[in-house]
Amino acid sequence: MTQDIAILILADGTVVYGKAFGKKGIATGEICFNTGMTGYQEVFTDPSYYGQVIIMNSVHVGNYGVKPEDVESNSVKVKAVIGRNLEEKYSRFLSDNSLQQYLEQQNIVAIDEVDTRALVEHVRTKGAMNCIISSTEMDVDILKKQLANVPSMDGLELASVVSTTTPYTLGEENAGLRIAVLDFGIKKNILNCLVERGAFVKVYNAKTTFAELENFQPHGYFISNGPGDPAPMDYAIATVKEILKTNKPLFGICLGHQLLALANDIPTFKMHHGHRGLNHPVKNIITGKSEITTQNHGFGVDPDAVRKNDNIEITHVNLNDNSIEGIRIKNKKAFSVQYHPEATPGPHDSRYLFDDFINLIKN
Repeated sequence: MTQDIAILILADGTVVYGKAFGKKGIATGEICFNTGMTGYQEVFTDPSYYGQVIIMNSVHVGNYGVKPEDVESNSVKVKAVIGRNLEEKYSRFLSDNSLQQYLEQQNIVAIDEVDTRALVEHVRTKGAMNCIISSTEMDVDILKKQLANVPSMDGLELASVVSTTTPYTLGEENAGLRIAVLDFGIKKNILNCLVERGAFVKVYNAKTTFAELENFQPHGYFISNGPGDPAPMDYAIATVKEILKTNKPLFGICLGHQLLALANDIPTFKMHHGHRGLNHPVKNIITGKSEITTQNHGFGVDPDAVRKNDNIEITHVNLNDNSIEGIRIKNKKAFSVQYHPEATPGPHDSRYLFDDFINLIKN
């Protein structure tokens, strides 16, 4: 075999050969797939993908290059990339780098020339599982032994790994509207959506105490998205419970949605293969309208437990599988959604939720 060969091995024993792309090396993680046709750079830099190897279901990835502005965090967060046609040449004159150069700079291993449609169908059928990609070691038995040591995403706490180490602020300090943000892996454009609506936000480390958050004297709290299993995050669940006692407005997205549920004794569960893409239909139960949404999650909240909880109102449901996509707490100014209303990339059908949050604070 030549040095351009790469190999992908799944935990169920499936072996796939392709072409090496990005950095030469070995990478492991939980395999997942994204059905979006654009926004690959935003996807790669989304901290919610930390610990995962992503299949890009779009046939061509990299064809418009990369540029510094199109990021959701300060680095690529996926562990590796799988593609059908990962392009070195790009057409957008605003880009300053190719996908190949970008992945090399970010130390990200990738495999090209894979039948991604067949691979996605396999994952949809068999479910999420760990995998390993190598463009340096080709011995299948050696790689399988290494793969066997990769921890399961189920029970894995990763939010504190990607959280900011020091607090920072965005927006105008004299804005008159302060929001404390618990960072479990927040996306840049979620913060932009808050600042654009006149908020002064302070972003805190995942394990910040409630007392320190209150020192900021916030008018509202935001609980962010992030990677990993929410169930082991006792520290975060306890903080959300303290926030709820203040009756200040609270808005949670994705992992924040799951933490709000856990704080109200609603368990979460590992999904078969999760929701990731830019075109997932969600129904707003309150208005009766549908929204095309951006999603990225491998865990969900228990639908039976939600419906049995008298303190919870379901606000949004997924039209593909009826999973719970939004809740609000009765007699509290607290609500959350499982999907990503900032939608970068994706349609902006759900950005009204940021307006709802700001209005809740103002009123």
